[in-house]
Amino acid sequence: MADYIDLYTLQTTVRNDIGSLYPDSVWVKAEIASLSVKSNGHCYMEFSQTQGGVLVAKARAVAWRNRYLLMDSAFASVTGSRLAAGMEILALVRISYHEIYGFSLTVEDVNPEFTLGQREKLRKETLARLTGEGLAELQKNLTLSHIPYRLAVISAETAAGWGDFSRHIRENARGYAYDLRLFPAQMQGQDAPVSMMAALASVLASGERYDAVLILRGGGSGLDLDCFDDYGLCAAVARCPLPVLSAVGHDRDVHVLDMVAYAALKTPTALADFILDTTASAEAGIDALENRLNIAFAARFSALQAKMDLLFSRICQLASSAVDRAETSLKLLEMRLDSGDPRQVIRRGYTLVLDKDSVRLSSASSSVAGDTVRVVFPDGILNCRVESVGTMPYFDENKEEDGKV
Repeated sequence: MADYIDLYTLQTTVRNDIGSLYPDSVWVKAEIASLSVKSNGHCYMEFSQTQGGVLVAKARAVAWRNRYLLMDSAFASVTGSRLAAGMEILALVRISYHEIYGFSLTVEDVNPEFTLGQREKLRKETLARLTGEGLAELQKNLTLSHIPYRLAVISAETAAGWGDFSRHIRENARGYAYDLRLFPAQMQGQDAPVSMMAALASVLASGERYDAVLILRGGGSGLDLDCFDDYGLCAAVARCPLPVLSAVGHDRDVHVLDMVAYAALKTPTALADFILDTTASAEAGIDALENRLNIAFAARFSALQAKMDLLFSRICQLASSAVDRAETSLKLLEMRLDSGDPRQVIRRGYTLVLDKDSVRLSSASSSVAGDTVRVVFPDGILNCRVESVGTMPYFDENKEEDGKV
């Protein structure tokens, strides 16, 4: 029969060996796979480690009540977040092995600076990757509408940030109106990046012509906001053909999403003010243009009025000259008509001889003896009969008789 040892002896040996290997507490890097605080105040955790997405190690851990309260408070004061599942931490642990309960770790302290450093390292790696792929500045090359009216909003339906934004922008003192449409998404946790990417895809697939996409979330712990440093989400935002405006967290928070977005505001209310100010600036530009048009129109109208006045004056002058010339011509014509009027001739001492048909006789040879003629004088008419037709001797220069006619 082969040599053997009993289970208790084996486990006792393992316990003694572990105790001799690690007699003092050691710093261990691990991810908190799960965390549960019991009613008695003790915190039970499970640590894990993965490589290439494959679980390679796992261990139970406990932080006793008094120690846990101090650790958690100190961790939150530095990182802005309470200890939670999903965090990668550097923990000071004491290793123990029990014959019945097996291998376990007793957590004595947690280094919050390590967690901050890991977050910052991941953030820098994400930003460097986006920059190397030419995505970091894509949004900056877009142009935001002068009047951003149709706005697609990605946020949680019950989020305080969405409520603050919508109330502030709808109740603005200037009376501006906007078309807002909410695309709900999960805004924290491991599933948040995928949820926000799906909402962004819905915006682009909606067929609506939005002026901008707004990503809103109110304040939260630093680790709650780590999702906004996710490479996949930031790359999707960078590639978006619409300007993306972000308002995530508080003034102290700067995320990779903020860096790649078209513009980043610190709070949803600040983003609402940005939209309102953009509209007000456009309105001021329109007012200035209206004033310039009014001034230009008034100047143009004055110039045209002056030209019309000058033209009217010239027309009046030309008309007056034409009337004067016409009046002069008319007077001359009247004078000519008057001078040719037989009555005027008669009044000057001449007579007018008419035949029986009242046609003027211009020659004696036009009549024969026996014709009836009328001789018109200024004071009356003589009705005569032609006795004979002869010549007037005084019209014959060759026949003069003693100066008598």
